[in-house]
Amino acid sequence: MLNKIGRLFVIKNRFEAFAIIYALALGATNRGYAYLESFPPYWGEALFLAACLAVLMGGAAILDSLKTKNELEELKAELAADRGEKRD
Repeated sequence: MLNKIGRLFVIKNRFEAFAIIYALALGATNRGYAYLESFPPYWGEALFLAACLAVLMGGAAILDSLKTKNELEELKAELAADRGEKRD
């Protein structure tokens, strides 16, 4: 049962990754807008920029890990095919 629930939280393709990054970006800009209202001009702008850059860095990490995961699955399939050919 927990495995079925756990699979809901796994990013399987680039569309899901971009949807998550978009949601993170919306939250970061909302938080950045609050920083602009709460802090003096320079500090508010700096915190707004930091919130947006954090999403960019997180998004890059998500996309990179998804690419690495796909490459690993392809290599495993290739290795399994090679092992199957050697047994015959």
